Amino acid sequence: MKRDPLARKGLLGRLPEAWRQPLAVVGGVVAVAWLVVALAAPLLAPHDPLAQELPRLAPPGPGHWFGTDQLGRDILSRVLYGARVSIPLTLLLVVLSVLIGGLLGACAGYFGRWADETIMRVADLVFAFPTVILAMVVAAALGASLVNAVLAVLVVAWPAYARVTRGLVLGVREREFVLSGRLLGFSAWRSLRVDVLPNVTGPVLVLATLDIGTALLLLSGLSFLGLGAKPPSPEWGAMVAGGVEVFDSWWVATFPGLAILTVVLAFNFLGDTLRDALDPRTARAIKERAL
Repeated sequence: MKRDPLARKGLLGRLPEAWRQPLAVVGGVVAVAWLVVALAAPLLAPHDPLAQELPRLAPPGPGHWFGTDQLGRDILSRVLYGARVSIPLTLLLVVLSVLIGGLLGACAGYFGRWADETIMRVADLVFAFPTVILAMVVAAALGASLVNAVLAVLVVAWPAYARVTRGLVLGVREREFVLSGRLLGFSAWRSLRVDVLPNVTGPVLVLATLDIGTALLLLSGLSFLGLGAKPPSPEWGAMVAGGVEVFDSWWVATFPGLAILTVVLAFNFLGDTLRDALDPRTARAIKERAL
């Protein structure tokens, strides 16, 4: 039997086969790099992202590698600082969506009856509207700001987690180990917390990882439309919107757009890898190919 040579090489060799695939490695490296940028932006940025001290609309070159915008601000510095705005808010949004949607979906699937009907009908009402349009309406009603944009996307994001979690709980709640716990005197909430939720977290975690890119696109889209970050905040969607006003200066919108693209692709790669790692059949097939 032929062994994978990576199996003998340090930390990478200790990883499961699914995480050694090229897309998994690229996604992990890019995601970690952006998280480091978000933490260390003040140390990495060559200029103050709000300072208007450089020539206006200067193309990329020495001293301003990503060029400058129409107000003379360094785009590289603004892209780096934009990671401190876009990435944490996106992660917070996904975490809140998982907590709210997962809890409501678990209650709907486990308790059934009126809880199931009420929660699922509310979720169906949200699904009845196009996601982007509903987020725009909510953000416009609340007022243009980053916090309100996060709330708007949260309104349209939680039903997906509620529906997925409900379906998973329906498949688990009648299993023998759950019924045995109830016969031993476990309360409904303890049974839900101890027996049911640990067995449904895998698919929900995969969905959350894949949704990070979608959430970032929605937040950036609201800022692009003027319903999220307001000037002079260095937020990627607002920066792309600013580049539309000076379309002939391609660098103004290109570099923040590439930042959005790389983050979305990185977390999509990680989500696909996580799905493969948690699926026994896919993980077995990947391992057989590597042998």
